[in-house]
Amino acid sequence: MSSPTPTTTRPHVVIVGSGFGGLFAAQRLGKADVDVTLIAKTTHHLFQPMLYQVATGIIAEGEIAPATRVVMRKQKNVTVLLGDVFDIDLDGKKVTSRLLERITVTPYDSLIIAAGADQSYFGNDHFAEYAPGMKTIDHALELRGRILGAFEQAELSDDPEERAKLLTFVVVGAGPTGVELAGQIAEMSDKTLKGTFRNIDPTEARVILLDAAPAVLPPFGEKLGRKAAERLTKMGVEIQLNAMVVDVDYDGLVVKEKDGSTRRIESQCKVWSAGVQASPLGQQLAEQSGVELDRAGRVKVLPDLTIPDNPYVFVVGDMMAVDGVPGVAQGAIQGGRYAADAIKAGLHGQTQEQRKPFSYYDKGSMATISRFSAVMQVPVPGTKKKFETEGYFAWLGWLALHLVYLVGFRNRLNTLINWFFAFSTRGRTQLAVTEQQVYARTALGALSALEGKSEDEAVVEATGAIPSTRAPGTESVPSSQSEASGSDEPESSAPESQSSDTQARAEAG
Repeated sequence: MSSPTPTTTRPHVVIVGSGFGGLFAAQRLGKADVDVTLIAKTTHHLFQPMLYQVATGIIAEGEIAPATRVVMRKQKNVTVLLGDVFDIDLDGKKVTSRLLERITVTPYDSLIIAAGADQSYFGNDHFAEYAPGMKTIDHALELRGRILGAFEQAELSDDPEERAKLLTFVVVGAGPTGVELAGQIAEMSDKTLKGTFRNIDPTEARVILLDAAPAVLPPFGEKLGRKAAERLTKMGVEIQLNAMVVDVDYDGLVVKEKDGSTRRIESQCKVWSAGVQASPLGQQLAEQSGVELDRAGRVKVLPDLTIPDNPYVFVVGDMMAVDGVPGVAQGAIQGGRYAADAIKAGLHGQTQEQRKPFSYYDKGSMATISRFSAVMQVPVPGTKKKFETEGYFAWLGWLALHLVYLVGFRNRLNTLINWFFAFSTRGRTQLAVTEQQVYARTALGALSALEGKSEDEAVVEATGAIPSTRAPGTESVPSSQSEASGSDEPESSAPESQSSDTQARAEAG
């Protein structure tokens, strides 16, 4: 496979991923004397901290997932390329991506890898069929369909045991994602759906939040974790701690207690928010450069966020492992901006030895629990102390912060309007679901397995689509003429806690 001749003489920066790290890095390079190619496997930038609100019908997916091309359209030096990067060649200084059956090779002078992380099932990937995670728009829409579909099925059932199973919702992982999701499912069943069915009472729905850890929201400390647990309990959420999930099937899950005993919970609707695994691209970097990975597959980068012997290959966001930097949006944003600034400084002669080490500024952490209730933890400047609060004030702070970081004025306005109606009337405007949202993920996987094909091949055959995507300085060739990297996804051993997002996802300030 040959690389094309560059169309310009300017340095070429390739950014992998359109999340917080990738998007903010691209924006930082907007006026730099470089050509930028942003490669992402989705067409949108996802504001992941608000994904649970899509899953529970508060806001529409478009409000937290603006099209990347539209966001970047005014930056003429940036080209957006759709594709899933599956190979990075450090010696050849090129990355290879796939869109359906189209393979694209993109050379680089500088590389920023912000490919993010996926849900981790700690070696039990078959759990995903019955307990989807909360990492993508597809996950959120599928979960919305599963939640509302459970109520619809219960309405049709005359069997009390079946009804109980259908109206039992289990959220695995008591980190911010799990807490927020459990709270919203409880609110939706108690308020939004109340009186909308004739044969069942939605307020009798059972919401269970379980975790192998001994506390709720461990990153927030004992005080705020206890406050969050008290609020959830008051809402009717059952909190079950020191309970590790050891098996999941269609009708429920098996939980192992701290004393070694096991028990079963009958539940058709289950959500997994209990762990993350960095992109498998990290394993490729480790094999080629010798850089170390942590247990979650994150890259233990150098102080300037690069990898050994590659001064212009930066790893940021959920893929980087840096002491004191949590896996939150601010860590990705600051890392992306730092990498972009280092590249710009290099254009003016700065060497790697002259770079100042990356320094993370902690702006605090937040997590919502319910309407009018949240927890907030903000460092006090100049001290090692942290200001902590919970309740209404923290909730207002959460709303304000997330409006600020939403991309686009129209998205902010639409979100504000939806929030106003959802929190003042307790109604929700985004409760439409389709069969495809619920079943497409598992159906596609089953179809490709039966036919012995990859999911990409199954999509191509079903649609007949063979898209061709080119960007300046890139080459596209049919997949039959190339070889995949063949690298295995890094293994992750199960920690003592199945808590999601070991650090809070949303920051204050």
